[in-house]
Amino acid sequence: MVVPSLSHRERGLLILFALLWVTAIIGPALPTPEMAAAAFADNRAWHGLPNAMDVLSNLPFAAIGIWGLLRLRRLDRAHKDAQDAVPGPQPPNQLPDNALDCAWMFFAGLILTAAGSVFYHLQPDGLRLAADRAGMAVAFAGILGLAVCDRVSARAGWPAAWFALAGGLLAVGVHHETGNVLPWALVQYGGMALVLTLALAKPMSGAIGVKLGWVIFFYGLAKLFELSDHAIYEATQQLISGHTLKHLTAALAALPVLHALGRQTLRNPGGEAIVTS
Repeated sequence: MVVPSLSHRERGLLILFALLWVTAIIGPALPTPEMAAAAFADNRAWHGLPNAMDVLSNLPFAAIGIWGLLRLRRLDRAHKDAQDAVPGPQPPNQLPDNALDCAWMFFAGLILTAAGSVFYHLQPDGLRLAADRAGMAVAFAGILGLAVCDRVSARAGWPAAWFALAGGLLAVGVHHETGNVLPWALVQYGGMALVLTLALAKPMSGAIGVKLGWVIFFYGLAKLFELSDHAIYEATQQLISGHTLKHLTAALAALPVLHALGRQTLRNPGGEAIVTS
């Protein structure tokens, strides 16, 4: 069996993943205090719904996740119809399957993020925090895989997504069992640092063309809102908290992926464009 050689970008990605794993294993433990409802600025109930704003602000995650899955379903159906109509080899500019698989993971992860975050904010505790982060891990893995498909290689994207997913879920388990937040910090901030680095790289031929800079922008803004939870709540005279704004802004980070998918043109083996919307 011939083992395909790795490109420079693929080798760099492999080395980075190895360094993250080693750091997570041998790095110093970073303990965090137990999360509690009092940690969030806005704990108002609405019609019996506890922490209503932090709960309801997760709805955009679910809405955009469903929107994305429906768009991917149309792309898959159009591709299948084209193959059935004109059997033959794939055209060279066909959408890479790995990128679409990563997009499926990403949008499914948004729905799981919404469910996990709602579950957590209804009654914050350690177990529910783990459920919250598990959903986020799926979304992180999907967007990381998409970024790798676009900027490293299509063949590396899907393995990278599964690597990130495994690391994310293990990090969630480690924090829940030991209180060590270092592995989760490496998944979250290390993963986004990688996406930022890839945003500066030239897209590969045949890339979907996700505007990774906008993904990072919305993610960074969401983190600023999260850190300013109480300050924003007081500055708005207790109208809205930073954590609520965090949810709403983080959901916007999915829009560049939706936009990229909406610009795709599938072609049948004869080279004719297929309308997918």
